Amino acid sequence: MKKVLLALSAIAFLGTQAQTSWTLDKSHTKLGFGVSHLMISETEGSFKKYDASISSKSESDFTDASVKLNIEAASINTDDESRDNHLKGADFFDVAKFPSITFESTSFKKVDGNKYKVVGKLTMHGVTKDVTLDVTFSGSTVHPYNKKTVAGFKFSTTIKRTDFGIAPSTPSSAVGDEVAISGSMEFFKN
Repeated sequence: MKKVLLALSAIAFLGTQAQTSWTLDKSHTKLGFGVSHLMISETEGSFKKYDASISSKSESDFTDASVKLNIEAASINTDDESRDNHLKGADFFDVAKFPSITFESTSFKKVDGNKYKVVGKLTMHGVTKDVTLDVTFSGSTVHPYNKKTVAGFKFSTTIKRTDFGIAPSTPSSAVGDEVAISGSMEFFKN
């Protein structure tokens, strides 16, 4: 009976361990994409306004982490104002109707060493799909100036824009259907 009580106490303790939360350091973060144009070149862009957070019980390897990301769709930037305005319109992102792009992880699994597969729900243009991110944990360190613990990640995935109802009538010979998404993010431990 004593062993059963000790085991239950250990399980209860582990279940109540505090979550460590991490806040995005926007000044050391980039979120971008690339898509083929006319099957001969690549157009790249980024989003300028977004926020993300991580919560985890394990800060050493993040195997139990959960990630949330919220992007302002209207912050799309391809370094061409006319194209950006077109992308914000009803033909593509329709930002007036769908102002946010969100990602919320459902699993954060170590594959090997510092490589992870992060699966989650990506919601864009009113459509939600499961997406798998290839993630590299770049490590953590103590910031030399503010003395906070900082962790860095790189990630990538490829999605199909038509899966999310974005410009379904635009032929992939004009704008590629596959969109490569990548980024690097740095987080402060709270």
